[in-house]
Amino acid sequence: MANPTLFQLATTTVGSGGVSSVTFSNIPQVYTDLLIKVSAKSTNGGGDSADGYNISFNGVTTNLSAKYLGAYGSTAYSGSSSSAIQMGVTNGTSVSTSIFDNDEVYIPNYTSSNYKSLSIDNVNESNSTSGNALGLRAGLWSATSAITSITLTPITSPFAQYSTFTLYGVRNY
Repeated sequence: MANPTLFQLATTTVGSGGVSSVTFSNIPQVYTDLLIKVSAKSTNGGGDSADGYNISFNGVTTNLSAKYLGAYGSTAYSGSSSSAIQMGVTNGTSVSTSIFDNDEVYIPNYTSSNYKSLSIDNVNESNSTSGNALGLRAGLWSATSAITSITLTPITSPFAQYSTFTLYGVRNY
């Protein structure tokens, strides 16, 4: 059994006013896998507890698909997307300032010449007793290029101040 070791490659923390996307570029091609840890929220002030963002690779926003399963409060949901890989984020002005969404995106074999799969686990929090969400997603980028950049783009509103994104390279020994 392999013993994975994480190497922090880059971290971005959003400043005042928010940002419209976060990109990790020039990703070294020397690791076996990638891991992205996200602690984020949106500047959206809507009444819903979640907003969202898309993940894209190498500046390409096509050939992306996902299956998802989760629960929002006591309500289960599932589905699929044939055009995007999306994650949720907590709306910044509709919840406490200290509450952030937490995601982990794991991308194995990102340098291979095969299609790229990814697994995502996600927790959205809110101040509502029925408003917390847990999500699991399986994504696929149907391209054979090695991943050299990853962009996270909010769907409706910028990422809010103090949102943090960290990219790790993983080596399995």
